[in-house]
Amino acid sequence: MTLSDTSFLIVYVAVLVAIARPLGLFMMAVYEGRRTLLHPVIRPLEAGIYRVAGIDERREQGWRAYLFALLGFNLAGFLLLYFILRVQGSLPLNPENLPGMKPSLAFNAAVSFTTNTNWQSYGGETTASYFSQMVGFTFQNFVSAAVGMAVLVALIRGLSRHSANTVGNFWVDLTRGTLYILLPMSFIFALFLVSQGVIQNFDSYRSVTTVEGAEQVLAMGPAASQVAIKQLGTNGGGFFNANSAVPFENPTAWTNLLEMLAILIIPAGLVYMYGKMVGSTRHGWIVFGVMTTWLVIMAVVVNVAEQSGNSNLADAGVTQNAGDGQPGGNMEGKEVRFGIGQSTLWANATTLASNGSVNSMHDSYTPLGGLVPMVNMLTSEVIFGGVGSGMYGMVIYIILAVFIAGLMVGRTPEYLGKKIEAREMKAVMLGVLAFSLVLLTWTAVGAVNSFGTDTTNNLGPHGFSEIFYAFTSGAANNGSAFAGLGVNGTFYNVGIGVCMLVGRFLFIVPVMVIAGSMAAKKRVAPGPGTFPTDGLVFGGLLFGVIVIVGLLTFFPAISLGPVVEHFMLRDGLLS
Repeated sequence: MTLSDTSFLIVYVAVLVAIARPLGLFMMAVYEGRRTLLHPVIRPLEAGIYRVAGIDERREQGWRAYLFALLGFNLAGFLLLYFILRVQGSLPLNPENLPGMKPSLAFNAAVSFTTNTNWQSYGGETTASYFSQMVGFTFQNFVSAAVGMAVLVALIRGLSRHSANTVGNFWVDLTRGTLYILLPMSFIFALFLVSQGVIQNFDSYRSVTTVEGAEQVLAMGPAASQVAIKQLGTNGGGFFNANSAVPFENPTAWTNLLEMLAILIIPAGLVYMYGKMVGSTRHGWIVFGVMTTWLVIMAVVVNVAEQSGNSNLADAGVTQNAGDGQPGGNMEGKEVRFGIGQSTLWANATTLASNGSVNSMHDSYTPLGGLVPMVNMLTSEVIFGGVGSGMYGMVIYIILAVFIAGLMVGRTPEYLGKKIEAREMKAVMLGVLAFSLVLLTWTAVGAVNSFGTDTTNNLGPHGFSEIFYAFTSGAANNGSAFAGLGVNGTFYNVGIGVCMLVGRFLFIVPVMVIAGSMAAKKRVAPGPGTFPTDGLVFGGLLFGVIVIVGLLTFFPAISLGPVVEHFMLRDGLLS
């Protein structure tokens, strides 16, 4: 890594650590219903919503009622968004007269934004009207993020309460997360983006003449408002097809830095909030340390891979030795304004969170460079991860680590003073196995059939990587793409849509089962066989469990793609 890249990474991590505690404390106060600085402005609006909707904020729900409310809300949101996308040609705010989407594409897009994935089988500026972008996509960017945070808060209550039969009220948690956290932060961030040059208008597209004399159409629209929430809510996707590689979405070095920070600041704050609310701040910091360690390691690996570049493209006047680096590094697919360092850090951050926005093209990365975003997603997005979903996914791995520790000492495992028993472990395994099963099944079908391979832009291991990455991104609710695969067909629209649904809701269901089961348990006093979860030994065990369970499952698939491609490239079999 260069000195500037190293310095930038240090600053980035330092800001995340500094923000985590105050933001976590603020979010804890919001979900506990305590007064905050925003109460004089937002509390009347919150109370008014409850009155109109007939919600009693003091009445809590059991885990089943909480889950059914969540699923019903998401189903209604999916159906509404699907309808908007199908008939957008007849709706207002459509200056380019874009037609409605075809059924498979509308299904894929509606599932994508409802599940907080924002996978795009379409080009935003060429397919979605302003109405679809604002009323459809941006609305889901807010509520899908709020749903993820609500699930985490319900799980925290289940872990921290003693012999309880309720885990909160879904409608209250949804409302508070949206009004007090997501809306104010997005409003401030959107104003900053506009000040830097991100467009926010309802103009028709503009035809301009380039320096070379060619005619070019520049897309317009309300971009800043969507960019703000898509980053803060770890939604990803973009108003523009090329996301933050487009100057209208990411015009300056400041927007590049703050958009990268926005991807991880709420997940980082939620980790601290988790530790405080379950009554073990040290445990929260250990989990935060595991996540940060992973972030730094992967940032270094992808940066070194791209700085080394392709040895087959080495300057003949400099070196001809196998394995020598490419002069200047691999700049293919990178934004020249930001270079390799900030491009690779973005690729790392966006695939650690379930964000998916890009400022460079992952398909153009070296095999090992492209492996890092893939590996990040294969952890089920638990390293910071999506807003809420990252931390509740991490709890799945924490319980698994505690269970393994219990097996090693021959005692019933305990976590936060509660015994981990058969019901919790069945729920854990459902979450872990559902992710790998749906991902590997659809990848296998796509890799061996012409309807899956005909739209790849590359043969061999890189073509396989494109297919594997697409279904990984869907199942992990990430939304990024290798971008070398044509996915706007029935097979990929339906297949990736199914992966997104399973990756979202077959993780939420077992998490809610665990929340309800743990809430009903009594606390037990720690004994001599209790494995402490607030020390470095536990941090090391947790890191190892993520590597072994989260990654070794997919090692054969990884070997067929980027690993084989790396060795073929090294031996001169690929150029």
